[in-house]
Amino acid sequence: MPKTDAQHRRGLKRATAAHLENAALHYLERFATSSGNLRRVLMRKVARSAEAHGTDPAEGQQLVDDIVARFLRAGLLDDRAYAAQQAASLRRRGASRFGIRGKLALKGVTGELIDAAVGALDAEPGESEIAAACALVRRRRLGPCRTPEQRNAFRQKDLAALARAGFGLGLARRVLALPDVDALAALERGEPEDLC
Repeated sequence: MPKTDAQHRRGLKRATAAHLENAALHYLERFATSSGNLRRVLMRKVARSAEAHGTDPAEGQQLVDDIVARFLRAGLLDDRAYAAQQAASLRRRGASRFGIRGKLALKGVTGELIDAAVGALDAEPGESEIAAACALVRRRRLGPCRTPEQRNAFRQKDLAALARAGFGLGLARRVLALPDVDALAALERGEPEDLC
């Protein structure tokens, strides 16, 4: 049976300094995060507390700002390291520069740190946009990973999938035109296409 509003309010804790700090530590035990995202998570708790208990949202905002600042000073939060780690992870999964930028922005990472993380990826060998497109094609079983009879039937859908992921049309066509998975792996390793 669903909880009534009164039962639900009783289950919500007041957004005190101790409660918010414990919630932040518990969140950091489970997830890597940016300071912006942790601030957003804690502010949701403040908003729920204000609604359920009538606490002051401005006071809660100040508590959250103090906690985040203290965690940044202590090294529990490191937005630069978080951005670099997330960017590398997303690239390995096949995310484009555009996709990486968007996901990091959603997590509250600043534009300067996003630029630095994406720039660092582009500087590393094997971490290019081509390698990311190949990884996505392999993971989603598009283009060269399909059987020859399926390739033509799904060509437009495969192009659309790469476009939605943020890859340019030229790159998408280039990767989808590869003859087989061996050529895909060779291109991902950075071998010239005439050898693929």
